[in-house]
Amino acid sequence: MKFGAAFPPLRVHPIGLVAAALLVALVVALITVMSTRRGIAPALKEAVILRRGNGAEPESLDPHSARSEAALTVLRDLYEGLTEIGPDGTPVLAAADQCVISPDGLIYRFHLRKLARWSNGEPVVAEDFVAAWRRLVDPRTGAQYAQLLAPVQGASAITQGLAAVTTLSAHAADPATLVVQLAHPTPYFLAILAHPATFPLNRTMLGQHPVGFAKPGTMVSNGAFALTRWDFGSHLVATRNRWYWNDAANHIDGVEYYSIPDPATELRAFRSGALDSTSAIPGAQFEWIRRHMGRELHVAPQLAVYYLGLNLRQAPFAKSLPLRQALSMVIDRERLVQAVTATGESAAYSFVPPQTYNYSPPLPEYAGWPMAQRIAKARRLLADAGILESPPAIELRYNSSELHSHIAIAVARMWKEALGVETSLRAEEFKVLLQDIDRGDVTQVFRASWLADYDDAYSFLQVLQSGFGINLPRYSSAAYDDLLARAASRPPSRAAAECGAGHDGRSAGHSSLFLRRQASGQRAGDGLAGQLDERRLQQATRQES
Repeated sequence: MKFGAAFPPLRVHPIGLVAAALLVALVVALITVMSTRRGIAPALKEAVILRRGNGAEPESLDPHSARSEAALTVLRDLYEGLTEIGPDGTPVLAAADQCVISPDGLIYRFHLRKLARWSNGEPVVAEDFVAAWRRLVDPRTGAQYAQLLAPVQGASAITQGLAAVTTLSAHAADPATLVVQLAHPTPYFLAILAHPATFPLNRTMLGQHPVGFAKPGTMVSNGAFALTRWDFGSHLVATRNRWYWNDAANHIDGVEYYSIPDPATELRAFRSGALDSTSAIPGAQFEWIRRHMGRELHVAPQLAVYYLGLNLRQAPFAKSLPLRQALSMVIDRERLVQAVTATGESAAYSFVPPQTYNYSPPLPEYAGWPMAQRIAKARRLLADAGILESPPAIELRYNSSELHSHIAIAVARMWKEALGVETSLRAEEFKVLLQDIDRGDVTQVFRASWLADYDDAYSFLQVLQSGFGINLPRYSSAAYDDLLARAASRPPSRAAAECGAGHDGRSAGHSSLFLRRQASGQRAGDGLAGQLDERRLQQATRQES
């Protein structure tokens, strides 16, 4: 079938909340009139600059190294993929203006926009996508999102080091046409292509600066903005890309992304006028903000989960399923979302939210028990394992934040009161926490979150697949992997049923403790749009052409 520019038939799912990650949540954002700054010459038109709070410092702007929402948010404004996520959560055409899909759902033929240009004026061509995708799946790159392209024929063998990158079934039929062959029908494939890891790379700059191409002065991008400055610990600056194919619809001359890891500090900056938008809403101030700043407050749904990961490589969790089960049982999630976070979230007992398209996640039996019964069962588990009288002390690490601190303190108290488990708390800078988790030899329990990349259960369940780059607990199960593989090759209705048949994030060996359907500060998949009524702020009146 053939899809034109408007792309009305291309609805991966009818529900389509957002293309982001795991249990339904709130996105809370405050908006003011964007700032304007007067140019040097009085006769010049005033520059329109958006000053945006962006949370923790991005760890990288290399699309194949970026993993935090702060980094992905910036990348969505600097680059553009074949598709993007529309206002209703479904994919629409972006760098491509046409997509033809074979009747069997295995061949995708994308036609690139004639006016698509890089920020240096070079045309965006199909080979730019081929080169980027080969780099993404190349094991030498070490991209944690490499398996996003698993549906493409040959990708899995390449990521496992069993085949050359040139065997990836994505090729340029001509400069304006990219042809992709899938290993099996994948109804959410077009949504995957809205993820920054699949965006094209400028081959000229990549060849000249294979390591430093993602820095100001060397980065060449194809989105509405181009990176011009990065003051580490302070902010990033992106200016309008006049070569962008839809620049005529862009009414913003630049964006400044301020790195402010503490939500309370970011909110103060917003209220003082130093920021024009923020997604940082401290839970304790939510009701006050809703009453006194209601006109500036925007709330939208999101697929996301906040969880505590357990390091399955190290003691005490590596070989102690009863301990993992017991710790999960005695966390009063309802109390957490009502008294600690208190911004409208709901309790989470699995990786996959019930609102995910065509999927009903199984819940653990104890989810419906009174807390006293849950505690009694948890204590029996520890007693049977011989560790009730002397449970191991554990450490919980989280990135520095008032909210994360309050949650950690509350959970530690629950473990102490119910099981006698002593928990030490350690706050770290976000980058340091990521490094510690990746090392795998110093963490025991760590705070994490996940935002779905597309509205399908596979976006969530793949996180716990063996070898997946963002599988932070390092869970590994041949049976789980087999179910995922079989589900991926089935029609959507059967795939959802198979994935849910006894294997869900909540039953994956209790590798993680899911706490709440997260009230996140970013709306994944929308770049700047998650904070405004407009579809995309950086384009202001963007329309598909």
